[in-house]
Amino acid sequence: MSKFIKGLLIRDILNRLDGNGDVIIVDSSKMDANATNTWRSELRKSDIKALSVRNTLARKALEELGVTGLEGVLEGPSTICYGGEDVVALSKEITKWAKEIEKLEIKGGAADGSALDEAGVKVLSKSPSREELLSIISGQILAPGANLAAALNGPGGTLVGQIKSHAEGEGGEEAAES
Repeated sequence: MSKFIKGLLIRDILNRLDGNGDVIIVDSSKMDANATNTWRSELRKSDIKALSVRNTLARKALEELGVTGLEGVLEGPSTICYGGEDVVALSKEITKWAKEIEKLEIKGGAADGSALDEAGVKVLSKSPSREELLSIISGQILAPGANLAAALNGPGGTLVGQIKSHAEGEGGEEAAES
Protein backbone atom coordinates (compact mmCIF):
# COMPACT_ATOMS: atom_id res chain seq x y z
CA MET A 1 0.00 0.00 0.00
CA SER A 2 1.44 3.37 -0.98
CA LYS A 3 2.11 6.21 1.44
CA PHE A 4 -0.58 8.27 -0.26
CA ILE A 5 -3.23 5.58 0.31
CA LYS A 6 -2.09 5.13 3.92
CA GLY A 7 -2.35 8.89 4.42
CA LEU A 8 -5.91 8.84 3.04
CA LEU A 9 -6.87 5.99 5.35
CA ILE A 10 -5.35 7.73 8.37
CA ARG A 11 -7.25 10.92 7.51
CA ASP A 12 -10.45 8.87 7.17
CA ILE A 13 -9.91 7.38 10.64
CA LEU A 14 -9.23 10.87 12.03
CA ASN A 15 -12.40 12.21 10.38
CA ARG A 16 -14.46 9.37 11.83
CA LEU A 17 -13.01 9.90 15.31
CA ASP A 18 -13.69 13.65 14.91
CA GLY A 19 -10.94 14.64 17.35
CA ASN A 20 -12.16 12.22 20.01
CA GLY A 21 -9.23 10.41 21.63
CA ASP A 22 -11.45 8.52 24.08
CA VAL A 23 -11.60 5.03 22.60
CA ILE A 24 -11.99 1.43 23.67
CA ILE A 25 -10.22 -1.19 21.58
CA VAL A 26 -11.73 -4.66 21.34
CA ASP A 27 -11.17 -7.88 19.42
CA SER A 28 -14.40 -8.80 17.69
CA SER A 29 -12.85 -11.14 15.12
CA LYS A 30 -14.09 -14.32 16.84
CA MET A 31 -17.74 -13.23 16.67
CA ASP A 32 -19.98 -14.58 13.94
CA ALA A 33 -21.68 -12.25 11.46
CA ASN A 34 -25.09 -12.27 13.15
CA ALA A 35 -23.66 -11.45 16.57
CA THR A 36 -21.50 -8.71 15.06
CA ASN A 37 -24.46 -7.11 13.29
CA THR A 38 -26.59 -7.25 16.44
CA TRP A 39 -23.75 -5.82 18.52
CA ARG A 40 -23.06 -2.96 16.11
CA SER A 41 -26.74 -2.06 15.75
CA GLU A 42 -27.21 -1.99 19.53
CA LEU A 43 -24.11 0.19 19.87
CA ARG A 44 -25.54 2.62 17.31
CA LYS A 45 -28.59 3.10 19.57
CA SER A 46 -26.21 4.50 22.19
CA ASP A 47 -24.44 6.63 19.54
CA ILE A 48 -21.35 4.40 19.74
CA LYS A 49 -19.53 3.36 16.60
CA ALA A 50 -17.18 0.45 15.99
CA LEU A 51 -14.45 0.66 13.35
CA SER A 52 -12.27 -2.31 12.41
CA VAL A 53 -8.83 -1.02 11.49
CA ARG A 54 -5.29 -1.98 10.66
CA ASN A 55 -3.17 -1.53 13.77
CA THR A 56 -0.42 0.56 12.19
CA LEU A 57 -2.92 2.99 10.67
CA ALA A 58 -4.89 3.21 13.92
CA ARG A 59 -1.70 3.79 15.91
CA LYS A 60 -0.64 6.66 13.63
CA ALA A 61 -4.12 8.22 13.66
CA LEU A 62 -4.36 8.02 17.45
CA GLU A 63 -0.86 9.46 17.83
CA GLU A 64 -2.01 12.47 15.80
CA LEU A 65 -4.81 12.87 18.37
CA GLY A 66 -2.24 12.76 21.18
CA VAL A 67 -2.98 9.21 22.32
CA THR A 68 0.16 7.18 22.93
CA GLY A 69 1.04 4.01 24.76
CA LEU A 70 -1.29 1.68 22.84
CA GLU A 71 1.48 -0.42 21.31
CA GLY A 72 0.56 -3.49 23.38
CA VAL A 73 -3.15 -2.98 22.84
CA LEU A 74 -3.02 -2.57 19.07
CA GLU A 75 -1.84 -6.07 18.27
CA GLY A 76 -3.86 -8.67 16.43
CA PRO A 77 -7.37 -7.96 15.15
CA SER A 78 -8.57 -4.62 16.50
CA THR A 79 -11.84 -2.73 16.47
CA ILE A 80 -11.93 0.85 17.75
CA CYS A 81 -15.11 1.76 19.62
CA TYR A 82 -15.78 5.46 20.08
CA GLY A 83 -18.61 7.90 20.67
CA GLY A 84 -21.39 7.86 23.22
CA GLU A 85 -22.03 10.48 25.87
CA ASP A 86 -18.56 10.24 27.39
CA VAL A 87 -15.76 7.75 27.89
CA VAL A 88 -17.40 6.32 31.03
CA ALA A 89 -20.66 5.60 29.18
CA LEU A 90 -18.60 4.08 26.36
CA SER A 91 -16.69 1.80 28.75
CA LYS A 92 -19.92 0.77 30.54
CA GLU A 93 -21.57 -0.20 27.26
CA ILE A 94 -18.57 -2.11 25.92
CA THR A 95 -18.02 -3.90 29.25
CA LYS A 96 -21.70 -4.88 29.32
CA TRP A 97 -21.44 -6.35 25.84
CA ALA A 98 -18.18 -8.15 26.66
CA LYS A 99 -20.01 -9.92 29.51
CA GLU A 100 -22.93 -10.87 27.23
CA ILE A 101 -20.83 -11.99 24.24
CA GLU A 102 -18.04 -14.32 25.30
CA LYS A 103 -16.17 -13.92 22.01
CA LEU A 104 -15.89 -10.13 22.38
CA GLU A 105 -12.59 -9.35 24.09
CA ILE A 106 -11.66 -5.97 25.54
CA LYS A 107 -8.02 -5.23 24.74
CA GLY A 108 -7.68 -1.75 26.23
CA GLY A 109 -8.34 1.84 25.36
CA ALA A 110 -7.54 5.47 25.97
CA ALA A 111 -9.13 8.16 28.11
CA ASP A 112 -7.99 11.79 28.06
CA GLY A 113 -4.88 10.86 26.07
CA SER A 114 -3.62 8.18 28.45
CA ALA A 115 -3.61 4.49 27.62
CA LEU A 116 -5.68 1.95 29.55
CA ASP A 117 -5.32 -1.79 29.71
CA GLU A 118 -8.26 -4.20 30.01
CA ALA A 119 -8.40 -3.81 33.80
CA GLY A 120 -8.33 -0.02 33.44
CA VAL A 121 -11.33 -0.12 31.11
CA LYS A 122 -13.25 -2.28 33.60
CA VAL A 123 -12.40 0.11 36.47
CA LEU A 124 -13.49 3.05 34.32
CA SER A 125 -16.81 1.33 33.61
CA LYS A 126 -17.56 1.29 37.34
CA SER A 127 -17.02 5.05 37.66
CA PRO A 128 -19.94 7.46 37.86
CA SER A 129 -20.99 9.00 34.54
CA ARG A 130 -20.67 12.67 33.69
CA GLU A 131 -24.27 13.41 34.72
CA GLU A 132 -23.83 11.57 38.02
CA LEU A 133 -20.63 13.51 38.75
CA LEU A 134 -22.34 16.81 37.94
CA SER A 135 -25.23 15.99 40.27
CA ILE A 136 -22.81 15.02 43.06
CA ILE A 137 -20.85 18.25 42.60
CA SER A 138 -23.97 20.43 42.47
CA GLY A 139 -25.30 18.71 45.60
CA GLN A 140 -22.03 19.43 47.38
CA ILE A 141 -22.11 23.04 46.25
CA LEU A 142 -25.71 23.54 47.37
CA ALA A 143 -25.43 21.64 50.68
CA PRO A 144 -23.88 24.49 52.76
CA GLY A 145 -26.59 26.91 51.62
CA ALA A 146 -29.33 24.39 52.43
CA ASN A 147 -27.81 23.77 55.86
CA LEU A 148 -27.60 27.51 56.51
CA ALA A 149 -31.23 28.03 55.45
CA ALA A 150 -32.31 25.20 57.73
CA ALA A 151 -30.32 26.66 60.62
CA LEU A 152 -31.87 30.09 60.08
CA ASN A 153 -35.41 28.75 59.74
CA GLY A 154 -35.14 26.39 62.72
CA PRO A 155 -35.28 28.93 65.59
CA GLY A 156 -37.93 31.00 63.80
CA GLY A 157 -40.11 27.92 63.33
CA THR A 158 -39.68 26.99 66.99
CA LEU A 159 -40.63 30.51 68.08
CA VAL A 160 -43.74 30.49 65.87
CA GLY A 161 -44.76 27.11 67.30
CA GLN A 162 -44.36 28.34 70.88
CA ILE A 163 -46.35 31.53 70.21
CA LYS A 164 -49.10 29.51 68.53
CA SER A 165 -49.33 27.02 71.40
CA HIS A 166 -49.32 29.85 73.94
CA ALA A 167 -52.12 31.63 72.04
CA GLU A 168 -54.14 28.43 71.86
CA GLY A 169 -53.54 27.87 75.54
CA GLU A 170 -54.92 31.32 76.41
CA GLY A 171 -57.91 30.87 74.08
CA GLY A 172 -58.71 27.55 75.80
CA GLU A 173 -58.82 29.19 79.28
CA GLU A 174 -61.17 31.98 78.08
CA ALA A 175 -63.57 29.42 76.57
CA ALA A 176 -63.62 27.52 79.89
CA GLU A 177 -64.49 30.71 81.89
CA SER A 178 -67.39 31.56 79.60
